[in-house]
Amino acid sequence: MRTDILSVPGASLYYEVRGVGPVLLLVCGGVYDAAGYAELARHFADRYTVVTYDRRGNSRSPLAGPPEPQSIEVHSDDAARVLAAVGVAADAPAEVFGNSSGAIIALDLVARHPELVRTVVAHEPPLFELLEDRDHWRTLMRSVEETFRTAGPWAALETMNAGFAADQPSKSDAEAEQPPGPDADADAEVVARMQENFAFFVGYEVPPFAGYVPDLAALAAAPARVVPAVGEGSNGEPWVRAAGVLAERLGTEAVAFPGDHGGFGTEHEEFAARLDKILRAEG
Repeated sequence: MRTDILSVPGASLYYEVRGVGPVLLLVCGGVYDAAGYAELARHFADRYTVVTYDRRGNSRSPLAGPPEPQSIEVHSDDAARVLAAVGVAADAPAEVFGNSSGAIIALDLVARHPELVRTVVAHEPPLFELLEDRDHWRTLMRSVEETFRTAGPWAALETMNAGFAADQPSKSDAEAEQPPGPDADADAEVVARMQENFAFFVGYEVPPFAGYVPDLAALAAAPARVVPAVGEGSNGEPWVRAAGVLAERLGTEAVAFPGDHGGFGTEHEEFAARLDKILRAEG
């Protein structure tokens, strides 16, 4: 594995490159950084050039100035710049996998930089604006934003988790789907690094990302295959429903992957086998 730093407008991006072959870009979501995909990357490095990176404002990719609300478009431009840095061009487009907010970034990458992508697998993208109850999520995100401003990140995180729990009445707050985070048995340094991302995640990513509306026409027109995906162990969470709506709007079906929202880590071997099958498929 080699590592490098890419200077982009407003930030510096840390990225990692493993293996040889066509490029496979893995875009993380939540508080994850490149380390969250280490096991998944290992399964592909014998036949792909696997690229992972820390998104701007997270871990080893500092912003050039103070934190501010983030936009999906800026993050997808970052992904495009990372692809260009490793040699991806129109004559050799990349395979792309994204989870959670990383899935939204991957979708916007296809919509705005279609020449760079051959296949995109969007695993459980929280596209709240596609849901019939979008007004509920808009209200929750305004509450998260206000709580962050007045009471800080941990109070805002509690507000967000309570809102997700209310959407799943069979679950308590403690059992509600948590935002992506490091596994307990991960390296202590990695865990600490990702935990430091929570404040940026809940304060500057969650509210603006939640309002993103995908360009369905651009996705449909893009030469890339767009594959919405859900976890076999997921149970009707909004990001699962959103993947279903996305698939319906694009005239396809959502593909089921092992595990739940974080299945790429907890079920990485089976997850990699499913992803490999999709990437090898034609059209």
